[in-house]
Amino acid sequence: MVAETGRRSFQWRALLFFEALTLAAGGIGALLGGNFSLDELKAPPLAPPSIAFPVVWSILYLLMGFAAYMVWNAYDIDGPRALRLYLLQLAVNALWPLFYFRLGWRYFAFFWLVLLIALVILTATAFRYIRKPAFYLFIPYILWLFYAAYLNLGYAVLNA
Repeated sequence: MVAETGRRSFQWRALLFFEALTLAAGGIGALLGGNFSLDELKAPPLAPPSIAFPVVWSILYLLMGFAAYMVWNAYDIDGPRALRLYLLQLAVNALWPLFYFRLGWRYFAFFWLVLLIALVILTATAFRYIRKPAFYLFIPYILWLFYAAYLNLGYAVLNA
């Protein structure tokens, strides 16, 4: 059902779907990364404690899932294209731990992260034209990815 504003009415199942999809992508990434701890590596300055990563990523995944739901709910003609970008960046995100942790390709993982940043910026821009609040929900994700790129490169250089 579409409301007069061009949005569907609120749908719990759809929201739960986008949240579950996004959290599942994070879970797949964690499985692909294997059982590895950053505590084993020399850390760059400003590196947070290891416990911060699952907490921050869980919050970011919840924000991302809600943003995707908002774009889907907007019932916009550009929504499917924006959501395809969203799925692509989720897939790229899920593969990063494989390269960084399991395979130990830290420099490759850095460039993979640069690709992810570009895809996330494209996704956020697409979301902006459909639902501005969805775009705003992506800002912490973008900022964290820049910080993650710094950490990725820092760990790579310090542990080469």
